[in-house]
Amino acid sequence: MTPKPTLSFWQRIVAFFKGSAPPVPEIEEKPAPSATTREKISRKPELVEVTSPKLYVGNLSFDATESDLFELFNGVGQVRNAEVVCHKYTQRSKGFAFVQMTTIEEARRAVQAADDKEFLGRKLVVSGDKPPDMERAA
Repeated sequence: MTPKPTLSFWQRIVAFFKGSAPPVPEIEEKPAPSATTREKISRKPELVEVTSPKLYVGNLSFDATESDLFELFNGVGQVRNAEVVCHKYTQRSKGFAFVQMTTIEEARRAVQAADDKEFLGRKLVVSGDKPPDMERAA
């Protein structure tokens, strides 16, 4: 004889007012994945075409500063602005930054020169910045 399935709280409430127990659907229980069986899901960075002088710099070392980025990208062209994105409360780098070059041509050269190059122990991902309408859709 199979054991009677346990009812949820709401099923018991309904059964109380109806006077009979509703049928309980059979649920196949899946074992929870353990820490040893979980696979780390790797996300590939989205490469965006350079359509503005603003660049996205990803996989950045947490020790990198704006002055490091100025030095790196000044070898390719003139850098107008560099901003490392930091956590709001801890002020620790989130591992990505935005660099603004003076022209689109310099930005394209910077992508060719710095993308997939090692900088402070990590391979950089450099691509064009997403336009504002693309950011909302993603």
